[in-house]
Amino acid sequence: MYTPYSQSVLRHNQILIWLCVLSFFSVLNEMVLNVSLPDIAHDFNKAPASTNWVNTAFMLTFSIGTAVYGKLSDQLGIKKLLLFGIIVNCIGSLIGFTGHHFFPILILARLIQGVGAAAFPSLVMVVVARYIPKENRGKAFGLIGSIVAMGEGIGPAIGGTIAHYIHWSYLLLIPIVTFITVPFLMKLLKEEETIKGSFDVAGIIFMSIGIVFFMLFTTSYKMTFLVISILFLLIFLKHITRVSNPFVEPSLGKNASFMIGILCGGLIFGTVAGYVSMVPYMMKDVYQLNTAMIGSMVIFPGTMSVLIFGYIGGLLVDKKGPLSVLTLGIVFISFSFIVSAFFMGMTPWLITITFVFVFGGLSFAKTVISTVVSSSLKQEEAGAGMSLLNFTSFLSEGTGIAIVGGLLSIRLLDQKFLPIISDPSTYLYSNMLLLFTGVIVSSWLLTMTVYKRL
Repeated sequence: MYTPYSQSVLRHNQILIWLCVLSFFSVLNEMVLNVSLPDIAHDFNKAPASTNWVNTAFMLTFSIGTAVYGKLSDQLGIKKLLLFGIIVNCIGSLIGFTGHHFFPILILARLIQGVGAAAFPSLVMVVVARYIPKENRGKAFGLIGSIVAMGEGIGPAIGGTIAHYIHWSYLLLIPIVTFITVPFLMKLLKEEETIKGSFDVAGIIFMSIGIVFFMLFTTSYKMTFLVISILFLLIFLKHITRVSNPFVEPSLGKNASFMIGILCGGLIFGTVAGYVSMVPYMMKDVYQLNTAMIGSMVIFPGTMSVLIFGYIGGLLVDKKGPLSVLTLGIVFISFSFIVSAFFMGMTPWLITITFVFVFGGLSFAKTVISTVVSSSLKQEEAGAGMSLLNFTSFLSEGTGIAIVGGLLSIRLLDQKFLPIISDPSTYLYSNMLLLFTGVIVSSWLLTMTVYKRL
């Protein structure tokens, strides 16, 4: 016979289990298609600039959605929003799978998937905070974090295997598994009291248009797109100073150290995301590896290493300080890029090894950026500030993927700059890695200059 206490514990555990299932299968959607980008490019006869929109489209609506769901949770309730996100994500999956022969439909499906999937990182943590007892929240957050990292880690291996032996379109169906959580979460989660409030729809529209046209500029390099992007972003900046409940709090723009922190973090995260999107093309062109090998032999060890480096990074921040850990992370990333650039074409195992250190360095950088950015915020700015950090981090990853796709397509860097490189098929990728190194090191120097003064 269950006591009220044991029933409560059972309910909390059940909620946590289904949140883990939801988090695991939803996060696979971010990584599984990356390894298949060359196959998609081949099937549609598209350049990387267009093909990379398969990931960019998802990250675009995903990044904006994470901020929107967070702001709506008090007004509409977690239960309704979580159900909405799951259903929309599944609808996007079905549209993408059934219409995968048509590239515009595929991009539309990824946009829809991003709208739905954005609910998960925003709301899952809120559910834990509201439903799990305070003494167990640390374990719950840690468990979900590990599940998410595991999903991101094995995503490339699953994606590469399915794409190689079946077809990449079946990867679009993976998020449908999250629908099994609906009846359980609807039963376990309570109906919540909601509060009335205004929502800055116009601000979201202005900002979204500006971001979309900037990404279109990086795809085609048409100056018209850049002009439209700048115009709408300026309108957005003017708009948020005039409304009572802006989508982005304008007062944060006056906090110079905070803005520099999210800028540098965005450059680092976007560069690594762009590199990850480039690796499948590189492994196909230079090493002639198939999709299954790229996913399981090259990318998988690196993504799984995050589990180890994330734990180590947290310990080092407390012992050595955040800036020392950031420096170590930047050394990992930049050294890996330089080694890969100078010895491109020797063996694919070199890329596998350096990939581990790129993700290790990224794990260190993410830990540090979160730490130093939060330290630059006043207590009353913490909520809005960290929300903006999450938004810009996701958005920068999508932007990095778009920019790298454009650079791979115009092939401006497809020239022999390094005398040590003799194979023409490696010129473009070697030079791209040197460019990545420059961006990473510049971001580190700016971060160190600003935060050493604090």
